[in-house]
Amino acid sequence: MNRPAGAARGRDAREPFDRRLARGVQRVTASALGPYQTAIVRIGFSLTWLLFLLRELPHRHELYGPDGPWSWEMGRQLIADNSAFTALMWSDGRLWFEIVYGLAVLSAVLLLLGWHTRAVSVVFMAGVLSLQNRSIFVGDGGDNVVHLAAIYLVLTRCGQVWSLDARRAARHEREARSAREAREAGHHPPPWPRRDVVGPLLWTVLGGFLLAATAFSGVTGEPWLLVLLWVLWLGQALWWLVCRHASGEPRTLLDVLANLVHNATLVVIMAEVCLIYATAGWYKIQGSRWQDGTALYYPLELDYFTPWPALSDLLGSSGVMVMALTYGTVLVQVAFPFTLFNRKVKNVLLVAMMLEHAGIAVLLGLPVFSLAMISADAVFLPTAFLVGLGAAVGRGRDRLLSRLPGGAVPKQRRAGEEPAPRTLVG
Repeated sequence: MNRPAGAARGRDAREPFDRRLARGVQRVTASALGPYQTAIVRIGFSLTWLLFLLRELPHRHELYGPDGPWSWEMGRQLIADNSAFTALMWSDGRLWFEIVYGLAVLSAVLLLLGWHTRAVSVVFMAGVLSLQNRSIFVGDGGDNVVHLAAIYLVLTRCGQVWSLDARRAARHEREARSAREAREAGHHPPPWPRRDVVGPLLWTVLGGFLLAATAFSGVTGEPWLLVLLWVLWLGQALWWLVCRHASGEPRTLLDVLANLVHNATLVVIMAEVCLIYATAGWYKIQGSRWQDGTALYYPLELDYFTPWPALSDLLGSSGVMVMALTYGTVLVQVAFPFTLFNRKVKNVLLVAMMLEHAGIAVLLGLPVFSLAMISADAVFLPTAFLVGLGAAVGRGRDRLLSRLPGGAVPKQRRAGEEPAPRTLVG
């Protein structure tokens, strides 16, 4: 006979604190939490940066390159003052700028696909910081969010699902299982999976990049970033050596440390999103135009923020709609951080904020800012929704591939298949 749910909850409430603490420690050290949330954040921010770079491709020289109003010499003086990291200060040549811009585009594509995510995320971060810090007066609030997210993604295990890394890991697991089964049955086992040579090669190239960055440390910028990159590079080298030549406790220890860094970074991303909305909401409360409900009207009357003048005029002509959207924006932004522990209310406000940013993209012509904020909001999406979304996309992909020659694509290894405790991320 099954016990009532209330009895189970009562038993959990009477469980000793040290046992609950041990279970919590076991959870945060044994696995990287939020695999689907970090994957959607990775996809969102890499797509945001990629679309921005492609949109500004014809204007790249004026924005960040040698033809910009903020000259290379002025940029060098600014970097000397604010110590911001940028590889564009290594040379003022046009060829070097094109190389950096091309690597930024390529890293965004590869990170979107999840190909060797740890190494590619470092290149992605270097590209974002190099271009944005070259001309810090170009961009909007979305650039700041992408700037921070590029650093955070380096510290997360964001390729566990929805990535080429996950697909490759699943293929290796199947090949290893087939070899073991053939060996146990007394048959000649199939060839063992080939060792990954691309990953070590990438990290070797990144080591050369770090050496160059260290040599140019006087004009590169922040020394703490170089220290972080060296620690990451050495940690990855240690990981490779342990996986290749050792097993057991050393591998377990490194896995625990990687999970702790991932989970701590995930909490930081969530805290940053809450801080963005809390500060934005409370600053709005202090503004007189937000207090009287007319703040939304004024940007709708600016030519710079009206890509669809007819739509802006239609919305601005309704005083009730302007007042409702103005007050609704403040209410949602202020209330969201306080609703994280109420799953239903949090999800409702999350949808409202995403719709708000979609409206900003259309009405005010700020697609990069809006897509960056939606990508940041995605860290709070429920796991069940993301799993369903991934399954729907997978079915659509399979139907499309079934019409093409070549057969089916191997499935990814899915992290978190078993029921997991309910957390803030879903």
